[in-house]
Amino acid sequence: MVSLVEHLTYDQARVVTESSEDGKNLYMKGICIQGGVKNANQRVYPVTEIQGAIKQVHEQLSSGNSVLGEVDHPSNLRVNLDRVSHMITEMWMDGPNGFGKLKILPTPMGNLVKTMLESGVKLGVSSRGSGEVNESSGEVKNFEIVTVDVVAQPSAPNAYPKAIYEGLMNMNGGQKMFNMAAEVNEDQRVQKYLTESIKRFINELKL
Repeated sequence: MVSLVEHLTYDQARVVTESSEDGKNLYMKGICIQGGVKNANQRVYPVTEIQGAIKQVHEQLSSGNSVLGEVDHPSNLRVNLDRVSHMITEMWMDGPNGFGKLKILPTPMGNLVKTMLESGVKLGVSSRGSGEVNESSGEVKNFEIVTVDVVAQPSAPNAYPKAIYEGLMNMNGGQKMFNMAAEVNEDQRVQKYLTESIKRFINELKL
């Protein structure tokens, strides 16, 4: 079994964002894993493998467990709580592909993702899991999805999530802004300050 990470750009994943009826929650929805085609990593996920992996996610969600995701990928399959930005609420098959719906959480990383989405930054998704790969054909078997992460558009000049996180730690007031993100839902003044500061930082990245 090896670690398998597959990136999908904003366009490949056909990412759409939507809000709950009360406007309190924000979601990303789109393709999380492509089936039946050789991807950029020269791997092929048979549709049956994706179906089995999605079934396992369903079982986790049905049993009351949370499936959390991060901004960018760590170096292993472990989910780091300090990097969590969203949770998977649904996964389903549509044709050969596995789709997912991600609920953006009010964590520091989740608030960064929310602000980027609201600022028009195009984010992609990336599946993280394990399986066995046939070296000659690239076909994957015994595939298990650990989670789906939010990633920057691979073709973009800047990896926004990583750049913003590291930039915040280095800029004046960045640590304060990061700490205040945890309180964003409790204080409207904090929310306004955080949103304006991150938007300003995003605009600086684009220059």
